Amino acid sequence: MDTGSFETIGQFMARALHDPVRGYYARNIRGIGARGDFTTAPQLSEAPANAIAAWIARTLSESKTRHVIEIGPGLGTLTAQVIRKLPFAIRFRTRFHLVESSPALAEHQKALFGKKVSHHTSILDALQSCCGAAVIFSNELVDAFPARVFRKTSGAWREVALNASNQEILLPAAQLPPSSIFQIPFNENQTVEVHDAYRLWLESWLPHWTRGEMLTIDYGDIAEQLYHQRPHGTLRAYLLHQRLHGSAVFENCGLQDITADVNFTDLAAWSRPWLASSPSNPFADFIRNFAEPSDAQFLDAAAHFRFLIQKPNR
Repeated sequence: MDTGSFETIGQFMARALHDPVRGYYARNIRGIGARGDFTTAPQLSEAPANAIAAWIARTLSESKTRHVIEIGPGLGTLTAQVIRKLPFAIRFRTRFHLVESSPALAEHQKALFGKKVSHHTSILDALQSCCGAAVIFSNELVDAFPARVFRKTSGAWREVALNASNQEILLPAAQLPPSSIFQIPFNENQTVEVHDAYRLWLESWLPHWTRGEMLTIDYGDIAEQLYHQRPHGTLRAYLLHQRLHGSAVFENCGLQDITADVNFTDLAAWSRPWLASSPSNPFADFIRNFAEPSDAQFLDAAAHFRFLIQKPNR
């Protein structure tokens, strides 16, 4: 089958989001918030920061480490809230490390925090400065990685790509990436996403993390529930708070955020050689004890998020 000139949707997302000059994260640091393309949880409530600060305080003590790493802190809103919520004695003896791959966002974070935190361009660099021992957390990190897209046709899974006109085409059947999603007996024409770039990224650094705990927060679900009544998958784009689907996702390259829901079953399975995982649960359960009565609407929205806590199994 001659597919002509094409790129997979994962390749398109990598270019649209992470190109160092024209990518969304390189040039659009004001894309978050009321006047931007989307709003994140820390801008709606301080309950997440309260809960994360309590988790950090407990975990630092239990793991006997004094380093905290946040991966992908974005505008630093959550970072600032968490640091402020920590008890002074813990804040005084703890070193915060921010890992940011976007040069534009990194400059924003340096202007905001200066030398109060350590700045890194990779998780490996941050871990090296901590001698491998750290408490790690991230909020809406996984969904920022490119996702590969697959569609079930004639009983087989085939990867979805884009031709030169940005129209979807199906590639010939080939070896699939490791994912729990392919074990589920979906109906014909079901579309799914796999965050395979995140899997490869995990494999590059997990062997170097020796002590601590990791908290991963993102929107998504376990594999069995992720695509309930969603035959067209979860891939979508956001532009000025408008949610876009279908061919509109592939327009305005570099000017809009593109994302897909996270398969938490995969996150646990991919890290199993190195990490022990607690069952993932709704994020609302994590923050409920720290919410105010005025956060009721936020808790409803948090039902679409989950959290996963893991630690090295050696």
